[in-house]
Amino acid sequence: MKQLITIISLLIAAAQTFGQPNVKTVTFPSTDGLTITADLYMTTDTNAPFIILFHQARYSRGEYLEIAPKLNALGYNCLAVDQRSGDRVNGVVNQTHKKAEEAGKKTKYTDALPDMEASLSYVVNVLKAKKAIIWGSSYSSALVFVLAANHPDEVTAVLSFSPGEYFTIDNKSIPDYAAGVKCPVFITSAKNERKYWQPVYDKLQSTDKDFFLPQSEGYHGSKALWENHKGNGEYWEAVKAFLKGLN
Repeated sequence: MKQLITIISLLIAAAQTFGQPNVKTVTFPSTDGLTITADLYMTTDTNAPFIILFHQARYSRGEYLEIAPKLNALGYNCLAVDQRSGDRVNGVVNQTHKKAEEAGKKTKYTDALPDMEASLSYVVNVLKAKKAIIWGSSYSSALVFVLAANHPDEVTAVLSFSPGEYFTIDNKSIPDYAAGVKCPVFITSAKNERKYWQPVYDKLQSTDKDFFLPQSEGYHGSKALWENHKGNGEYWEAVKAFLKGLN
């Protein structure tokens, strides 16, 4: 029975990744010269919108091993980024974090913002994406509001998984930055986390903002979409509905 389930899972994965022939690891410099490592998931359409995927605390680009191919199947090219604040997940070591430690650079949450800035620049200026959607998980789900506020002409939309007022940057809170975001925004989280992101949501100036809370307890961050997590299907339906609304 276990063997049959494994075979079925492999067939499903193959079906989901059909038309996604190009997955490779790339590197590019952060704003301070640190080498950033990322996984580039390309569909057969180089002009498709790009989703830039940022991971949660103590994680790596491995957070998106099964998520990015599904986004490819929906018609989106993806860049899953290792930020310097992280470690490893799903067997994938965070190479950017490793290089930052070797170079003696700081690796706190806010220290990752230059890596996110550089990732957006890479997608827009090097990969020539016509649309750049940014996606954050946990601490990076707060930083995406900083990124969107600072780059209104480059960020098409924001997806934020479990944001909160984790820190301040230049004496501004995350809700302060959210007040400057006018592009479409989607927020989701575990059911009991709403109190942490409600102030952020309330400050958003976007006329196209939406949120989703699961029927079950749910999960923190993007791992809510992992197949082995209960209720992942309802999260996916909410994400698909939001992305479809961008077209």
